[in-house]
Amino acid sequence: MGDVGAEPEETGKNGSISLLVVAGSGGHTTEVLRLVESLSLAYSPRHYVIADTDKMSEDKIRTLETSKNGMDVQPKFTIHHIPRSREVRQSWSSSVLTTLNALLYSVPLVFKLRPDMVLCNGPGTCVPLCVAGLLLGALGVKKVLIVYVESICRVETLSLSGKILYHLSDYFFVQWSTLKDKYPRSVYIGRIV
Repeated sequence: MGDVGAEPEETGKNGSISLLVVAGSGGHTTEVLRLVESLSLAYSPRHYVIADTDKMSEDKIRTLETSKNGMDVQPKFTIHHIPRSREVRQSWSSSVLTTLNALLYSVPLVFKLRPDMVLCNGPGTCVPLCVAGLLLGALGVKKVLIVYVESICRVETLSLSGKILYHLSDYFFVQWSTLKDKYPRSVYIGRIV
């Protein structure tokens, strides 16, 4: 699992916010990149994490980061790969082992990057990364803000990642009022992406 891009730098310089973005394959990546696109350059450096079996997200990330028209300063970004927590249609019992494997890669990565914030929107890969971020805070190393945005396609129920991170995240956003009614701790502000 290699790193691609620039070396991580210290956070908090000049008011910057070191951001770890979890990209999932397909629609998850599209949605999270729309969120990232709307962020200011203060969210830099940006560290993207994708599953090692995700073949398309890296190209989408590079396209976004290198095509910011009219911007004089490009934010620094890195791309990292970890094992996928759960494949589509993988059994729940076997996903426990694959998630633990992903956690073994997530903890050293998050401790190395020390992000100020983790932004995610539902791929299973986000759970071990968020747990690693919470571990940084629990050990007194650094408080990491966990921001979870449930996917727009989740209208009636939360995804499995959402059900887990509803209890662990600092901010939990939903894009449908029906979910806000069922999950009162969530923040509903309409369609975000």
